[in-house]
Amino acid sequence: MDAVVTAGGIPQPDERLYAYTKGESKAMVDVAGKPMIQWTLDALSGAKNVDNVIITGLSPKSSLTCKKPLYYLSNQGKMLDNLIAGVNKSLELNPKNKYVLLVSSDIPAIKADMVDWLINTCMETSDDIYYGVCPREVMEERYPGSKRTYTKLKDMEVCGADINVVHVHMASEHLDVWNSLIANRKNPVAQAGTMGLDTLYLLLTRQATLQDFVERVSKRIGFKGRAIVWPYAEPCMDVDKPNQLEMMRADLEKQVKSALRKSSGKKPAAPSKKKPAAKKKIVTKKVVAMKSAAKPKAKKK
Repeated sequence: MDAVVTAGGIPQPDERLYAYTKGESKAMVDVAGKPMIQWTLDALSGAKNVDNVIITGLSPKSSLTCKKPLYYLSNQGKMLDNLIAGVNKSLELNPKNKYVLLVSSDIPAIKADMVDWLINTCMETSDDIYYGVCPREVMEERYPGSKRTYTKLKDMEVCGADINVVHVHMASEHLDVWNSLIANRKNPVAQAGTMGLDTLYLLLTRQATLQDFVERVSKRIGFKGRAIVWPYAEPCMDVDKPNQLEMMRADLEKQVKSALRKSSGKKPAAPSKKKPAAKKKIVTKKVVAMKSAAKPKAKKK
């Protein structure tokens, strides 16, 4: 399966991450010694189920690396246009492709085994779109204080994943709806309103489960969808705010240091345990006299 990585986002002066990016692409901001997108590419490099990687929004001048064949597409403007361009490039590489992996460049904590888990899980069925969510308890346990945006449902509270699988025909159907959903991707209430007042009411009153919403949205748009509930928080931990960026920097710097220790074969030195000094025997004149008196005297011949 090919992966389409979106990297066209450039924070504006009125956005909180502008102080870190200074008008450059958010994907290229430094995280633990390398561009944020490079961490995502490293995960895709190690994923067994990924064939090609297509980056939209950057050029080869970015000097990124990937063990899989890497292709660049210029920024098409809107996120939906970048996604469509990426899907079309995948079909150009292999017209027989049925599915593509849509990946955001700002999930640096994701690992190769998580990418493979998603693809294997999705390919158990033949749906049109697979949208991942992370339960609040999973996210809070891994990243306490991450300040994610949660959608409160009848059966759980979830936040959305930033790596999903779609059928290639989704890049040419229902584009007006997709454009609205993507534009409101950080606002669950606005997204529900796009699906109709009845859907919005169910969300606000928490009368529908996750599966209820999947079925309702699928029927509204006219496709077959499936929700993927992630057991990992990393695919849903995107960087939108300064505190999230600093959290990722600290977390990945810790991982880098741990990996360096393992590769060098050095274990942290254990604190030395000093043995208590042996007690010296104090021999006094009185003790000597007592020992001397206890010895039998030799008989005179």
